Amino acid sequence: LIEMNKKFKFIKKNSLLLDLGSCPGGWSQVARKEIIKGKILAVDVRPMEKINNVDFIHGDFCDVNICEKIMLYFNNKIDVVLSDMAANTSGNKALDSYRTGELCISAMSLAKKILSENGVFLSKIFMGSIFGEINERAKKSFKNVVKYKPLSSKKESKEIYIFCKGILKI
Repeated sequence: LIEMNKKFKFIKKNSLLLDLGSCPGGWSQVARKEIIKGKILAVDVRPMEKINNVDFIHGDFCDVNICEKIMLYFNNKIDVVLSDMAANTSGNKALDSYRTGELCISAMSLAKKILSENGVFLSKIFMGSIFGEINERAKKSFKNVVKYKPLSSKKESKEIYIFCKGILKI
């Protein structure tokens, strides 16, 4: 996240940020160092240890009740939605990639509802059968879409990130 924020400069001191799939909390910790006057909400199906000045909701963001809690927490449009989620691995790389892609699509749908006009959606994805669908949805929803492979990601890994900025009015 540090590398991507240096490149894209999307986390500011007053950002309102949602961290989906936050456990164990690394991205929230990095964001907390940058965000001084804003708010951070972390959400995960797994419990997460307390991080100073980061609020946490234990649950599935796709659940209507959890989604409502997220909306009420911010009570306004926000600046950044991060998703470092990956599906639990089954050993079938194609299936795991597809399931992680589905998480990205769900996170993107929430991001489109909650992000401000110039908001940023950043999500982990794995190159695979669902990649084209994710890319198309992103291009139809955001003004700027960049695929990015961090230097910290292993060369042979299919892991990349999709950086989307600016909601398109449809």
